[in-house]
Amino acid sequence: MLANLNAVLLDQQEIAEISQQLNTKSLMGLSLAKMISETQAYMAKPIEVPGHGEAGGYEHNRHKQNYQYINQAGRLFLITGEEQYAQYTADILTEYADKYLGFGFHIQRNTNPPGRLFHQILNEHVWLLYSSLGYSCIKHWLNEEQVKHIESQLFQPMLDMFTDKYGFDFDRIHNHGLWAVAAVGICGLAIGKPEYVEMSVHGLKGDDVTGGFLAQISQLFAPSGYYMEGPYYHRYAIRPLCLFAEVLHRHRPELDIFNYKDQVIGKTIKAMLATAYPNGVFPALNDASLTMDIKDQGVVVAVSLAYKHYGHDEKLLGMAKIQQQVWLHGCGAALSKAYQDSTNTALPHWPSVELNEGPNGDRGAQGFVRMQSKDGDVSQLVMNYGQHGMGHGHFDTLGISFFNRGQEVLKEYGFGRWVNVEPKFGGRYLDENKSYARQTVAHNAVAVDQACQNNFDVELADSKHGIPHFFESSNQDLQAVSAFAEEFYPGVDQQRSVVLINDDALEAPLLLDVFRLSSDTEHSYDYALQYQGQIVRCTSDYQTHKELAPMGDNFGYQHLWNEAQGKASENNLVSWLQGNSYYSWISASEANDELFFTRVGANDPEFNLRSETSFILRRQAKSTVFANVLETHGYFNEAVEASTNARGKVNQVTVVVSNDIGSVIEVKGEGIDFTVMLSNQRDVSAETQHTIEHNQQTYCWQGSLALEKNRG
Repeated sequence: MLANLNAVLLDQQEIAEISQQLNTKSLMGLSLAKMISETQAYMAKPIEVPGHGEAGGYEHNRHKQNYQYINQAGRLFLITGEEQYAQYTADILTEYADKYLGFGFHIQRNTNPPGRLFHQILNEHVWLLYSSLGYSCIKHWLNEEQVKHIESQLFQPMLDMFTDKYGFDFDRIHNHGLWAVAAVGICGLAIGKPEYVEMSVHGLKGDDVTGGFLAQISQLFAPSGYYMEGPYYHRYAIRPLCLFAEVLHRHRPELDIFNYKDQVIGKTIKAMLATAYPNGVFPALNDASLTMDIKDQGVVVAVSLAYKHYGHDEKLLGMAKIQQQVWLHGCGAALSKAYQDSTNTALPHWPSVELNEGPNGDRGAQGFVRMQSKDGDVSQLVMNYGQHGMGHGHFDTLGISFFNRGQEVLKEYGFGRWVNVEPKFGGRYLDENKSYARQTVAHNAVAVDQACQNNFDVELADSKHGIPHFFESSNQDLQAVSAFAEEFYPGVDQQRSVVLINDDALEAPLLLDVFRLSSDTEHSYDYALQYQGQIVRCTSDYQTHKELAPMGDNFGYQHLWNEAQGKASENNLVSWLQGNSYYSWISASEANDELFFTRVGANDPEFNLRSETSFILRRQAKSTVFANVLETHGYFNEAVEASTNARGKVNQVTVVVSNDIGSVIEVKGEGIDFTVMLSNQRDVSAETQHTIEHNQQTYCWQGSLALEKNRG
């Protein structure tokens, strides 16, 4: 039966290896059992090929499910040998071939051109890719008439549309372009038309520059492997990238694709995985869901492929432990066997890493700083100082997020979108994505004059990027990241230095945040942090408002209710309970600072925004420094009525001095007396010497930062 096998991604040896895992408890066996159960349940339903529907509506989702099970049923036919799977795949593809050309183009319009099945051509690319994979598994089982009908009435018209009518989208350097070239190339192999493989590899012009897979992977990813749209879109782009790379590895070995451009595919997989929080969830950089994690199917494929082609990294076994599944492929079989044989499948602990941005690595970076506490819990700080992120970019350079104890503490809002919730604008991006979610005030940063970076101008933002200053990760008890942002607000230069400090007196790493702003004219500076949980105590003299009003009328402020405000205390403290942990924020306030407590929801008549909370420390100044710490402490368990260490140990943060040479910050409290010295000099190196005289005291250090622990 397999003598004429045309499967694009499976050979006979792999099919035999995978088949041996049926009814076992290996990761491959579990993955097979899950796929069989889901596919059988779907096959029990009548075949339905609907016409047009709203984006994210019933018809959309039905077409999406259909291509998923065309692919799965095709593979299960080869693995199990049961013809029911081949028959189902043939029947559903035949019905699509009967109807496809009669549908016409979708009447809905998006920013992308419409297809015959979906409101945007991107979804049709995905449909073709997966349906082609499934078809390739059963083509040898079909008779000549069936093959001719499916290829001439379904696949060939799709190929014509993608490479001719929408050729401009096919050659677009974008995650949409990746899906296009992968779909066309895989379909070309499935139907025996190699010319489409050539188009997909080299682009319509054949120059490897303006389009094609080689151009895509050369231009979309930085030398570090980072993808400019952020992890949420990276995990989406990684799926066609990995699938087509594996196809080319088998069918175009002369390309040596896994070593292409200094192993860019391996680097970008590793970079994507290295962004994840310790629980496997991806940070919400740029437009992003708050719940997307490494169990996504694209990431499952990427982990299996990376293990097979780029070395047996034990961290990948840890990723597989979280995923509890593997790709149903030879790569997944290799990972499954290694996992089964391994005696060390601990959860992965990725090291701190700075991922540069831009095709040449010279357009800023993203910093991921990780530090373990004494009990093994991992704190992770993320800071954005890269480029804008194209159409999905948020205006939040120097914004941060912070994670520990299994939860995001300083939150990212994520996108303004309810994916596949059709009544919410078809599951697409809502207007509030622009009016709030992408605005600077929503991103744990400083908003200047209650405005947005680069005036919310995408073209202007695309022309700029953050400037890396230093990234220190060699000392496990003292790690830091620092960067500059120039003219993101007219006449204002910004520098943020964030430090994680481990000390025996503390339960968890202490986060120190030093945010410098420099200007020749006075501005209103809003240092905003997004928190979640219950306020426990606050030292400022604030008053709640009986009647709520928005914080402003533009740049996201129109969506923030001003719930309370007051004069900030000298060492302003806000403490809150989140989950089972207490968090205390202590700031070095100035005389006229104001503290605001806000809640999202103003000017939102359709309740599109989530009701989330933040506090804002507002200061009027020319040049200034916000110095703050965030302490994690204590334990709370409502079920057993237990609460310990509800008060943190830090009680004072002081800016001793800050100038163009450096900033000296003191942090004091119960059993704590730190002096932290941070470089503000451009081009600082490990050899750079710093000396600051202040109040008859001299502060000296070498390199980007230093920490003195004063024990009294």
